[in-house]
Amino acid sequence: MTRTGGTRCPSAEGRDDWSRPMWLNVTFPQLLSWQDFALLIMRLVVAIVFGASGYYDLKDPVGRGKSVGLSSTATSALGVAEVLGSLGLVTGVLIQPAALGLILIGLGAIQRKVRTWKTGFWGDKNSGWHYDLMLLSMNLVILCTAGGGLVLRF
Repeated sequence: MTRTGGTRCPSAEGRDDWSRPMWLNVTFPQLLSWQDFALLIMRLVVAIVFGASGYYDLKDPVGRGKSVGLSSTATSALGVAEVLGSLGLVTGVLIQPAALGLILIGLGAIQRKVRTWKTGFWGDKNSGWHYDLMLLSMNLVILCTAGGGLVLRF
Protein backbone atom coordinates (compact mmCIF):
# COMPACT_ATOMS: atom_id res chain seq x y z
CA MET A 1 0.00 0.00 0.00
CA THR A 2 1.22 3.46 -0.77
CA ARG A 3 0.86 6.57 1.31
CA THR A 4 -1.82 7.80 -1.06
CA GLY A 5 -3.98 4.73 -0.49
CA GLY A 6 -3.18 2.89 -3.71
CA THR A 7 -1.95 -0.65 -4.02
CA ARG A 8 0.67 -2.03 -6.32
CA CYS A 9 -1.01 -3.88 -9.15
CA PRO A 10 0.37 -4.73 -12.59
CA SER A 11 -1.28 -2.95 -15.48
CA ALA A 12 -2.13 -4.49 -18.81
CA GLU A 13 1.06 -3.05 -20.30
CA GLY A 14 3.22 -4.90 -17.76
CA ARG A 15 4.19 -1.86 -15.71
CA ASP A 16 3.26 -1.21 -12.10
CA ASP A 17 0.19 0.96 -11.56
CA TRP A 18 0.02 2.69 -8.18
CA SER A 19 -3.03 4.75 -9.02
CA ARG A 20 -5.69 2.13 -8.28
CA PRO A 21 -7.08 2.94 -4.83
CA MET A 22 -7.04 0.06 -2.36
CA TRP A 23 -10.22 1.35 -0.73
CA LEU A 24 -12.33 -0.13 -3.55
CA ASN A 25 -12.16 -3.54 -1.85
CA VAL A 26 -12.08 -2.44 1.78
CA THR A 27 -15.35 -1.94 3.63
CA PHE A 28 -13.79 -0.82 6.92
CA PRO A 29 -10.47 0.91 6.15
CA GLN A 30 -10.11 1.97 9.79
CA LEU A 31 -9.48 -1.66 10.74
CA LEU A 32 -6.37 -1.90 8.55
CA SER A 33 -4.32 -0.29 11.30
CA TRP A 34 -5.17 -3.28 13.54
CA GLN A 35 -3.56 -5.92 11.28
CA ASP A 36 -0.57 -6.56 13.53
CA PHE A 37 -2.80 -6.90 16.58
CA ALA A 38 -5.12 -9.30 14.73
CA LEU A 39 -2.13 -11.41 13.67
CA LEU A 40 -0.90 -11.47 17.27
CA ILE A 41 -4.30 -12.73 18.47
CA MET A 42 -4.31 -15.39 15.76
CA ARG A 43 -0.78 -16.46 16.71
CA LEU A 44 -1.79 -16.74 20.36
CA VAL A 45 -4.88 -18.82 19.54
CA VAL A 46 -2.89 -21.23 17.37
CA ALA A 47 -0.15 -21.40 20.02
CA ILE A 48 -2.68 -22.26 22.73
CA VAL A 49 -4.15 -25.09 20.66
CA PHE A 50 -0.82 -26.62 19.67
CA GLY A 51 0.78 -25.90 23.04
CA ALA A 52 -2.01 -27.69 24.90
CA SER A 53 -1.80 -30.64 22.51
CA GLY A 54 1.97 -30.81 22.99
CA TYR A 55 1.59 -30.60 26.75
CA TYR A 56 -0.80 -33.56 26.80
CA ASP A 57 1.49 -35.49 24.43
CA LEU A 58 4.37 -34.99 26.87
CA LYS A 59 2.30 -35.57 30.01
CA ASP A 60 1.12 -39.06 29.00
CA PRO A 61 2.92 -40.19 25.83
CA VAL A 62 1.84 -43.83 26.20
CA GLY A 63 -1.87 -43.16 26.60
CA ARG A 64 -1.91 -40.33 24.08
CA GLY A 65 0.10 -42.42 21.63
CA LYS A 66 -2.43 -45.24 21.83
CA SER A 67 -5.29 -42.86 21.10
CA VAL A 68 -3.65 -41.53 17.93
CA GLY A 69 -1.84 -44.68 16.84
CA LEU A 70 1.76 -43.62 17.53
CA SER A 71 4.54 -45.00 19.67
CA SER A 72 5.33 -43.23 22.92
CA THR A 73 8.63 -42.00 21.46
CA ALA A 74 6.90 -40.52 18.39
CA THR A 75 4.24 -38.98 20.62
CA SER A 76 6.91 -37.36 22.81
CA ALA A 77 8.71 -36.01 19.74
CA LEU A 78 5.42 -34.65 18.42
CA GLY A 79 4.76 -33.02 21.80
CA VAL A 80 8.17 -31.34 21.84
CA ALA A 81 7.65 -30.07 18.27
CA GLU A 82 4.20 -28.69 19.15
CA VAL A 83 5.46 -26.94 22.29
CA LEU A 84 8.49 -25.44 20.52
CA GLY A 85 6.33 -24.35 17.59
CA SER A 86 3.92 -22.71 20.02
CA LEU A 87 6.75 -20.85 21.73
CA GLY A 88 7.92 -19.62 18.34
CA LEU A 89 4.46 -18.29 17.52
CA VAL A 90 4.07 -16.54 20.86
CA THR A 91 7.47 -14.85 20.85
CA GLY A 92 7.98 -14.41 17.14
CA VAL A 93 11.43 -16.02 17.39
CA LEU A 94 11.95 -18.24 14.34
CA ILE A 95 8.27 -17.71 13.63
CA GLN A 96 8.31 -18.84 10.01
CA PRO A 97 10.06 -22.17 10.70
CA ALA A 98 7.68 -22.63 13.66
CA ALA A 99 4.63 -22.03 11.47
CA LEU A 100 6.03 -24.32 8.78
CA GLY A 101 6.63 -27.08 11.33
CA LEU A 102 3.09 -26.74 12.65
CA ILE A 103 1.79 -26.87 9.06
CA LEU A 104 3.62 -30.18 8.58
CA ILE A 105 2.14 -31.50 11.83
CA GLY A 106 -1.31 -30.41 10.62
CA LEU A 107 -0.79 -32.15 7.28
CA GLY A 108 0.16 -35.32 9.17
CA ALA A 109 -2.99 -35.07 11.28
CA ILE A 110 -5.17 -34.59 8.21
CA GLN A 111 -3.45 -37.49 6.44
CA ARG A 112 -4.04 -39.73 9.45
CA LYS A 113 -7.70 -38.79 9.66
CA VAL A 114 -8.39 -39.12 5.92
CA ARG A 115 -6.34 -42.17 4.92
CA THR A 116 -5.96 -44.24 8.08
CA TRP A 117 -9.14 -43.49 10.00
CA LYS A 118 -11.32 -42.76 6.91
CA THR A 119 -12.78 -39.71 8.64
CA GLY A 120 -14.85 -37.30 6.55
CA PHE A 121 -14.48 -33.54 6.51
CA TRP A 122 -16.96 -33.07 9.38
CA GLY A 123 -16.58 -36.57 10.86
CA ASP A 124 -18.71 -38.04 13.61
CA LYS A 125 -19.29 -35.81 16.63
CA ASN A 126 -17.16 -33.10 15.00
CA SER A 127 -14.07 -35.32 14.87
CA GLY A 128 -13.41 -34.57 11.21
CA TRP A 129 -10.43 -32.79 9.74
CA HIS A 130 -12.11 -29.40 9.25
CA TYR A 131 -10.53 -28.15 12.48
CA ASP A 132 -7.05 -29.28 11.37
CA LEU A 133 -7.52 -27.57 8.02
CA MET A 134 -8.50 -24.33 9.73
CA LEU A 135 -5.38 -24.41 11.93
CA LEU A 136 -3.25 -25.27 8.90
CA SER A 137 -4.67 -22.22 7.09
CA MET A 138 -3.99 -20.00 10.09
CA ASN A 139 -0.39 -21.21 10.18
CA LEU A 140 -0.11 -20.49 6.45
CA VAL A 141 -1.13 -16.87 7.09
CA ILE A 142 1.44 -16.65 9.89
CA LEU A 143 4.10 -18.16 7.62
CA CYS A 144 3.39 -15.73 4.76
CA THR A 145 3.16 -12.62 6.96
CA ALA A 146 6.02 -13.54 9.33
CA GLY A 147 3.52 -13.03 12.14
CA GLY A 148 3.09 -9.29 11.63
CA GLY A 149 4.94 -6.50 13.38
CA LEU A 150 4.35 -7.51 17.01
CA VAL A 151 7.22 -9.96 17.39
CA LEU A 152 10.45 -9.96 19.40
CA ARG A 153 13.30 -8.45 17.37
CA PHE A 154 16.98 -9.25 17.83
